[in-house]
Amino acid sequence: MTVPAIDFARLRADVEALSAIGRHEDRGIHRMAFSDGDLAARHWFRERTEAAGLDYFEDGAGNLFGRLGWDGERPSVMIGSHLDTVPGGGPLDGALGVLVGLECLRALRESGIALRYPLEVAAFTDEEGRFGGLFGSQALAGQLTPAMIHGARDLDGVTLTQAMAAWGLDAQAALFARRSPESLHAFLELHIEQGPVLHRGGHQVGVVEAITGLFKWDVHLIGEANHAGTTPMSMRRDAFQGLCEFAGEIDRILEEHGGPQSRATIGRVELSPGAANTVPGRAAFSLDVRDTDAHTLSALADAFRRTLSALARRRDLMFEFNVLSEIAPVRCDPGLVQIIADGAEQLGLRALKLPSGAAHDAQIMAGITRTGMIFVPSIEGRSHSSAEWTAWEDIERGATLALHTLIRLATSEA
Repeated sequence: MTVPAIDFARLRADVEALSAIGRHEDRGIHRMAFSDGDLAARHWFRERTEAAGLDYFEDGAGNLFGRLGWDGERPSVMIGSHLDTVPGGGPLDGALGVLVGLECLRALRESGIALRYPLEVAAFTDEEGRFGGLFGSQALAGQLTPAMIHGARDLDGVTLTQAMAAWGLDAQAALFARRSPESLHAFLELHIEQGPVLHRGGHQVGVVEAITGLFKWDVHLIGEANHAGTTPMSMRRDAFQGLCEFAGEIDRILEEHGGPQSRATIGRVELSPGAANTVPGRAAFSLDVRDTDAHTLSALADAFRRTLSALARRRDLMFEFNVLSEIAPVRCDPGLVQIIADGAEQLGLRALKLPSGAAHDAQIMAGITRTGMIFVPSIEGRSHSSAEWTAWEDIERGATLALHTLIRLATSEA
């Protein structure tokens, strides 16, 4: 038996090959869930999995797995992330976690090391949210209902059922992707940080202690469209002015009801009718709010609702909002956090324990098994863009730490 080690040249070749799939002229990668790019990436992953001598499996939610030592009886140690991207995304968000997992399983298979527990590398479906987000891991964790599946649709009105049917898949079969807690020993996800903390602090890896929860609303302020020249300021029901006032209250709400990890973002705004000489009668906008503490997140939701209600009354507007998604925050398993931290110390890596400000499949998996996350630095914190990148040496360090963590989990009682 040889001592397992990452074949970094092979991992690098995989990163470069996968990053070419779905790349457009804007240099961004377009592998949205159930798109042509996503399908090509999934075919590529299957080919690489089978070429590595791993067992390949696809469940009813379209989640893809490579398996080592699988017998269907012992609980498995799973590592993974996702292959889909946001429109114009970068080459590493999600994909790096899948590729590192694949390389770890290849290295362990080639070493002939004896495993107490089987290993799985997972590529989850639609983490990035074309149809709401985290679909694949939610299916695995048994968090989906028939109504949720039936109601899921993208911004263009395409339903999840239609998108999966175009691939010959039955969306309701996702209900059968559920795994029991007894079938899993632990879950590990490696991911780029998607923030600047590790890079600017000179840290080589991050050990994630908690993963943010969030709620995302689609908000509409409704007033009255009218002529910009003939309607006195005092007689206007200007929906955009209501939006401006609400946006100006965000800092106050976070200060009074939030905490150090609180975030709130208005990332999309649409005004109607949208003419330069017309008072906006409707302002539609998104509100994304995050925190790692569930009570804080609830308090922020209440505060934002009260603020919307008060300004709507004051400005003679109506308001309505739809909850697009709600994800509870989670804390990573303390024992697994310690295993990762110990591994980083043994490897001589400069590690930092930190929270994740982005949602990940790991927080869904935490509902059915103990979960840990490894971050690698993102240069200048860039992500969800073609500028996203992590230095090769940091990728190698993170992959090596992931391999050591898997060895500890899969070969001992840890």
